[in-house]
Amino acid sequence: MRAVFCREYGPYQNLAVEDVPAPGPPLAPGTILVDVAAAGIGFANVLAIAGRHQNSPPVPFIPGTEAAGVVRETADDVTAFQVGQRVAISLPHGAFAEQAVAQADNVFPIPDSLDFAAATNFPTIYPTAYACLVWQARMQAGETLLVHGAGGGSGLAAVDLGKALGATVIATAGDSEKLAAAKSLGADHLIKYRQHDFRRQVLELTAGRGADVIFDPVGGEVFDQSLRCIAPEGRIFPIGFAGGTIPQIPANILLVKNISVHGIYWGYYGGWAKQPRPPRITRRVREAMQTMLQWQAEGRLTPLVHGTYDLLDFTKALDVITERRAIGKVVLKPEIR
Repeated sequence: MRAVFCREYGPYQNLAVEDVPAPGPPLAPGTILVDVAAAGIGFANVLAIAGRHQNSPPVPFIPGTEAAGVVRETADDVTAFQVGQRVAISLPHGAFAEQAVAQADNVFPIPDSLDFAAATNFPTIYPTAYACLVWQARMQAGETLLVHGAGGGSGLAAVDLGKALGATVIATAGDSEKLAAAKSLGADHLIKYRQHDFRRQVLELTAGRGADVIFDPVGGEVFDQSLRCIAPEGRIFPIGFAGGTIPQIPANILLVKNISVHGIYWGYYGGWAKQPRPPRITRRVREAMQTMLQWQAEGRLTPLVHGTYDLLDFTKALDVITERRAIGKVVLKPEIR
C-alpha cells in the first residue's frame, strides 16, 4: 500500500509517499483493518514528525491519528463491526495511508449523512471540545463561551458544540474569512484580534462580567489576556499553543477571581497515550461519540472541511496547517489502488 513514511524525525518536507507492506493478516486480537477514505491533519502531526510531540512514535512510522473509511477486515474476536461498515477511527499513528489498523474500542460507526472528509473531525477535534465544555466545564445554556482561534478546526468545533449546548459564543480570529466561518456555525459575536483588544470587547459584551468558559488553542499573550476577561468562577482551557509560547499561570489570579484552569489531553481519553485507559473512560468516550454523531445527524452540528488533498500532496496540506490558513479540517484522501 502507499503511505506517508517518516524514516527519521525532522521537517515534514523530508518525508515521501512510499510503497510499504499492507497490514496483516492475521490481525491482532481486538483490532480492525480499515480502508482509509480520508485522514485528518492537525498541528500535532507536524510535532510528531519532528519528534517533538509527547507521543511521537519510534521511527520509522506512518503519521496520522484520525481517519474515516470502510471496514475491510476484523480480528476473529471482534463482533461489533462488519466488513463494509462506514467508520471513523482514532489511532496513535498510521492514518496517512491507504489502510490502517485500529483498536476496536477506537472505531466508531458513522451515519450515512456524514461524508468521510467531515467525519475526520470526530475522532479527536470534536471530542476534545466536548471534553472541555461538557465533561470539565459542565457548561450551562446561557453561559458565555469565548473561543480563540475560532477559524481553525479546534476552534470551530468549540463554536459548533457551544451553540449546540445553548451558549452565547464570542469568537476571535485573525481575519474576516475565519470569522465568517465561525458566524456560519452560530457565533454570536465576532472579534478580529489583530485589530481590536479582545479583552476590552469581551468585558463590554458581558457588561463587565467576562466569559464563563474560555477555549484557548493559541496560548501566549492570548492566554494571559484571557485571564483578565474571565468571569468569577470561570473555567479556562489551554488546549494548545499555536502562538508558539506556553504561558505561565499566575496562581494569584486564580485565587482572587475564583477561577479554574483545566488541562485536556485527548490522547489519554482517545486511548493512544502512554497511560492505559480505564474501561470506564472507554465507555464514556463511546457515549460522547454517540451523542455528537446523533447531533450531527439531527443537524445540530456542522463539521467544516477546509479542503481535501491527494496523499501525494501531503506537504501542501501540512503547509496549510503550519501557515495557519486552515478554516476547518484539512484532509488527505488516499485512493485505494
